[in-house]
Amino acid sequence: AATGRMELSCGVGGSAAAPPGPGPPHHPPAAAPAPPMEGEEYESLPSGASLGTHMMAGAVAGIMEHTVMYPVDSVKTRMQSLQPDPKAQYRSVYEALKKIVLTEGFWRPLRGINVTMLGAGPAHAMYFACYEKMKKSLSDTFQQGGNSHLANGVAGSVATLLHDAVMNPAEVVKQRMQMFNSPYKSVLACIRTVQKTEGFGAFYRSYTTQLTMNVPFQAIHFITYEFMQEQINPHREYNPRSHIVSGAVAGAVAAAATTPLDVCKTLLNTQENMALSSMNISGHLSGMVNAFKTVYQLGGIAGYFRGVQARVIYQMPSTAIAWSVYEFFKYFLTKRKLEKRT
Repeated sequence: AATGRMELSCGVGGSAAAPPGPGPPHHPPAAAPAPPMEGEEYESLPSGASLGTHMMAGAVAGIMEHTVMYPVDSVKTRMQSLQPDPKAQYRSVYEALKKIVLTEGFWRPLRGINVTMLGAGPAHAMYFACYEKMKKSLSDTFQQGGNSHLANGVAGSVATLLHDAVMNPAEVVKQRMQMFNSPYKSVLACIRTVQKTEGFGAFYRSYTTQLTMNVPFQAIHFITYEFMQEQINPHREYNPRSHIVSGAVAGAVAAAATTPLDVCKTLLNTQENMALSSMNISGHLSGMVNAFKTVYQLGGIAGYFRGVQARVIYQMPSTAIAWSVYEFFKYFLTKRKLEKRT
């Protein structure tokens, strides 16, 4: 079957910049081929689908994926804090949301959502456009007229580089807005202050960690999604329930497995003052290795799994939404193309 399947991710990287999240650097071998729909496979977007269509499908899925569960993402960022303020210590996602709304106001969990929407649309549109373009040209190079897994893998990896390049600065601003007692009045104020005090590099401190997280996240995500589809939708028909269940399970497994990298990413993005000063780190923390060491020194092995509950609760619906929106677009467009023909 063609690999239209994949391209959703986002996170996807889990949590943006996954999740999605971002694209499949790894493509599991295709499972049982889908029954051809009168000469046009449903498995991938119709061959005639324009680049604009791919970008539109990607942007819609991306924005929905990142925004529908945004309040839980805010809780996750706070729960990953290594030395939280006593007023911002939470036992569960529900307790955290209740406490934030009661003490900081109804809209507080949505703080920073605007910068996420601004980033998610173009990031996902570029992801899809790059993935589709590269997949086509590389497939022809590697395997004339065929569908090459190597081409899919390379295209997915390059698309992820692009996606995260757009999403990373948005993620830095978003996570700083989400923190307890965040000093920034608005997204613009946050961008200006970070630029002035920490320089442009601050927006990309977690870029390598983000990419390192996306590779295993996407690999686990796609393998799990394919495995689930084989179990509950072996004929690969359009079946919204199976896409939702498979997407949710794939998102949960991938999110739990990559939580340690996500904790390091949050530390690099937020440069948490309390944690850094208690470790006598002057200036700013940079580099994945430093982040890994700091998390271990402050929280031991358990530190790597801070916020895992919130990350899984966030990722399950996000990935399910992303897959179902994407599969719906594929189904709808393929059907329209067939109707035009007949």
